[in-house]
Amino acid sequence: MRRADRGSRAARIATGVVLGAAVAAATAIGVLSAVVARTVLVPPSRRDDDIRILGYDPQTRRITLSPTADSTLPGQYSFWFSGDTGHARIGEIIEIDRLGVVRELLAVDFGDLASARRGRFSGWFWLSPRQLEVPYENVTVSTPLGPAPAWLIPAAGESERWVIGVHGRAVRRAETLRGVAPFRAAGYHSLLVSYRNDGEAPPSPDRRYALGEREWIDVDAAVAYAIARGAREIVLMGWSMGGATVLQALTRSPRSPLVTGVVLESPVVDWIATLEFQARMRRLPAVVRWGVFQLIRSRWGRVVTGLAEPLDLDRMDFVTRAAELDRPVLLLHSVDDGFVPATASSALAAARPDIVTFEQFTIARHTKLWNYDRTRWEDAITNWLAQFTDQRA
Repeated sequence: MRRADRGSRAARIATGVVLGAAVAAATAIGVLSAVVARTVLVPPSRRDDDIRILGYDPQTRRITLSPTADSTLPGQYSFWFSGDTGHARIGEIIEIDRLGVVRELLAVDFGDLASARRGRFSGWFWLSPRQLEVPYENVTVSTPLGPAPAWLIPAAGESERWVIGVHGRAVRRAETLRGVAPFRAAGYHSLLVSYRNDGEAPPSPDRRYALGEREWIDVDAAVAYAIARGAREIVLMGWSMGGATVLQALTRSPRSPLVTGVVLESPVVDWIATLEFQARMRRLPAVVRWGVFQLIRSRWGRVVTGLAEPLDLDRMDFVTRAAELDRPVLLLHSVDDGFVPATASSALAAARPDIVTFEQFTIARHTKLWNYDRTRWEDAITNWLAQFTDQRA
């Protein structure tokens, strides 16, 4: 074989190798982007039990857990165990030593804790309004997708003031029970709602989270329900993704004139910032992050994501849209949230100091502010309600 032919053949082989590597890399990036996008949008069927149960003494009512960022947090928490087949309520830390974290065991609501090996912390704490020892009704809210269950906890006396509690992603309305006490003390009825794809309300046809972009429609239905029951002043309160949902309802609902204020706990104020933060935590390359955004935003992306319609992530950026807000906002966020960065909350507070009250926590982590410091959390809501009620008087 002539030298020129050998050189040409080697060049073709090298080109093929390069092209093959490029195709493989592009395929890997596309697959990884698809996996991440679906993780964000598909409701999870189960949660990981990331804490080992090292010991349990029903006599002394103590439980020993492996040390994690959650298990070493001061405060009171839900503890789901054995793949969510059991639930307990965990109290304060008694001691931390080389054997683990010893904590108070306040109650076992259901499940066999003695045989359990692993579990996970949650901020819910209570599972039913029955545990609050206050009157309540099981009601249904008529949404465009069908009847959605809700709890109505009435104020102690006659009132035209309501709060609508909106839970976050991958949890249920029990998360919002923590907000009942300060609002009830201030004379508010509490309507704690479910919404599409949360496992209680009717699912959407695509069975995908819309990150607040369509869930707000169910919150709007809850507002209509409250108005029909006599509400004339309504506060919307949202946790995490529920915060994003509440902000969409505030700015898009035809009934929003009756909304007098908004409380946001560990909220997603800007989905782009939140997804960027989570991607960096997972050390995903910038090109993968770009791919995730394109899949969520584009009509062609629904082939992968399963979304019925693409999501407008820019419309879910309320730092950029801060000027559109015109109601008092109470922001509660921990700077070391670990899941939804507080940077967007800080930026919104800086952009709108005229209407935003920012109660900044540390250590408390995501949606566990009440659990970490119940007194401060409830006082923040109580004082804010009193302040803006006085301003309207």
